[in-house]
Amino acid sequence: MEEIQKTKEDIRNDIAKMWHNLSDKEINQKNKEIENRLFEFANFLEAKIALLYISQYSEVRTDNILKRCFEYNKILVLPLINSHEKAFKLMKIDDLDTDLKRGPNGIMTPDIDRCKTVPIECIDIAIIPGLAFDEKGGRIGSGDGYYDRLIPNLPVTTRKVSLAFDCQILPQVPTETHDKYVDIIITEKRIIYKI
Repeated sequence: MEEIQKTKEDIRNDIAKMWHNLSDKEINQKNKEIENRLFEFANFLEAKIALLYISQYSEVRTDNILKRCFEYNKILVLPLINSHEKAFKLMKIDDLDTDLKRGPNGIMTPDIDRCKTVPIECIDIAIIPGLAFDEKGGRIGSGDGYYDRLIPNLPVTTRKVSLAFDCQILPQVPTETHDKYVDIIITEKRIIYKI
């Protein structure tokens, strides 16, 4: 167990270094290609209610994806993290300029006073963040376990999709019993369906 934790931490550090070595131009180009693939992806186009996330360092940037969701008439849902309970609420975002506020960690987060809660069973597609993946849908996240607790509660019909640079796809990521898998990974080069 400790060995797996250490391996995961090493992978997180390797991914952070890899991101640090990419130029802004490379990051922007890869992001644009992933974004275009997502907006051509049938499962995403057909989904009415989409759970996304606000990207952090070493994750595919979602700021433009969030804006484009409104152009495609998606109901946009973002997580409101409760770090004390190690869980989050799913909140409907109607306006990115007014419905978000800066959270305690500096990341923009839904304003609970402005947003309505969305029941988890309403989510058609869930875009799940991560730092490293394998072709079986294994993922390594930030280590907080929020999404490992969320994924099993999503409806069976909800597609669980991750966005990643192709260099974040590893031959195999170490997993533990509590780690949950995604169904599909979209990179700048390909769409990977869980084997």
